[in-house]
Amino acid sequence: MNGDPVLSVSGLSVTYDVDPPVRAVRDVSLTVGQGEVLGLAGESGCGKSTLAYAVQRLLKPPAQITAGQVVLHGTPGAAGGDDVDLTTLSPAEMDRLRWDQVAMVFQGAMNSLNPVLTIGAQLADVFARHRPGMRRAERTETCGALLDMVGVGADRLRSYPHELSGGMRQRVMIAMALALRPRLLIMDEPTTALDVLVQREILQEISRLREELGFSVVFITHDLPLLLEISHRIAVMKGGQVVEVGTASQIYHDAQHEYTKRLLGSFPSLTGERGDFVRKGAAV
Repeated sequence: MNGDPVLSVSGLSVTYDVDPPVRAVRDVSLTVGQGEVLGLAGESGCGKSTLAYAVQRLLKPPAQITAGQVVLHGTPGAAGGDDVDLTTLSPAEMDRLRWDQVAMVFQGAMNSLNPVLTIGAQLADVFARHRPGMRRAERTETCGALLDMVGVGADRLRSYPHELSGGMRQRVMIAMALALRPRLLIMDEPTTALDVLVQREILQEISRLREELGFSVVFITHDLPLLLEISHRIAVMKGGQVVEVGTASQIYHDAQHEYTKRLLGSFPSLTGERGDFVRKGAAV
């Protein structure tokens, strides 16, 4: 782990109360360090997004947290000290922490903008809700600075979502998530719908902003090679459980769990013989 912990998840379990009940997340324990990029990898349906929603207390029925703690460390004004268990907070208390301390870029976020409101209006709404004392002129200036920060440009404040490319809309969503300077940013498949060149630009932008602002990142994707490139540590999920955690180097060179080895073997090599990756994956 890199630096002091920002977030500690201990024994977290989430169950979908259907017939029969589905245990989507089972006894998961993770830590995220200050300024660290923690990659969360696994196949579709393994519980990655459910875990992310549980951390932010965004689960809706029939999903419910059935066990565990989600501790946010160093939280200003936290009752009883600097550490607060998010699972014990009231909805109003969680509303105050979201975006301010922990923010999320949701899966398919670039299609989440309101099509009938300008980009500037949607960015300003974050400040109107969480910084009600901020003057309108200051909100506008700050929103323009946010767009400049993510490489979109303040001149796009008056634009509507349909006037922006997919990559630009995704950058707007990242700007919105970082508007209040949270300490932890959770990104759920943020580049899945983008072409590889735009994906590369977005990843470079996230890396630059993380170094500049010092926030931590939980980056969720099924793309393990991508995580090997951008993460300090990687947690691999299968069937609702974390089956392996290690540095990117450890996961790549010395994976311990059979499922991790199969994930690594499922991606083709640029230099190996044709079909070699299939044999590697099948041999595990």
